[in-house]
Amino acid sequence: MALPSLRVRAHGAVEIMDSPFCDPAMLTRTYQDFRVVNALVSGWWGIYRRSIRPDLSTTTEMTLLDVGSGGGDVSRALARWAMRDGLRLAVTGIDPDARAHVFATSQPKIAGLSFRRALSSDLVAEGARFDFVVSNHVLHHLSVAELKGLLVDSEDLVRRRVLHADLERSNHAYLGFAAATTPFFRHSYIRPDGLTSIRRSYTATELRAVVPAGWTVSRGLPSRLVLGWTPPDA
Repeated sequence: MALPSLRVRAHGAVEIMDSPFCDPAMLTRTYQDFRVVNALVSGWWGIYRRSIRPDLSTTTEMTLLDVGSGGGDVSRALARWAMRDGLRLAVTGIDPDARAHVFATSQPKIAGLSFRRALSSDLVAEGARFDFVVSNHVLHHLSVAELKGLLVDSEDLVRRRVLHADLERSNHAYLGFAAATTPFFRHSYIRPDGLTSIRRSYTATELRAVVPAGWTVSRGLPSRLVLGWTPPDA
């Protein structure tokens, strides 16, 4: 396959599943397949183990907000891991897309897990607060102005720690994802939208150049970025 130029972020590229006219059956299978893809490449088990679990308690309930939760697989994984570890964590996933909300709420219920159709700004307006604010594969959907708006909302919403995880754009990420997904996901949008996501994503250098002081950008494998912030009084 031809390798597109990845020197500049393709912020204007559009993922198929974001179209209101995409095929509903393909979209449902895409939400289903995210569970597999995110388990393999998103790195949330490591993030949970290092940056969330140490602050959880067996007696005091902590709260976590998953912004742009989509089909809810990351929200469900976090709630399930905490429950398995005997720790108290209430997880709320929010997404403005009605289709994502319908899929997320159609899945088997997990204690302490809920979903809302909402934006982070809606929760700020309500005065909501959470111990953790996280997101997965949201940053690449945002312009620089939208990204800064999310970070302001995150600071307003969080008590302990913000963790926004995403892809990092690179030739290696693009070619690796293309090769790994070629035999699979033929009946969902995982492969074409995943390649578009990589083209839309930030590099670590680009992200560090636009985030406010106090925010950190860390890199991981495979081709991962985690944008983090801790309140000064946490």
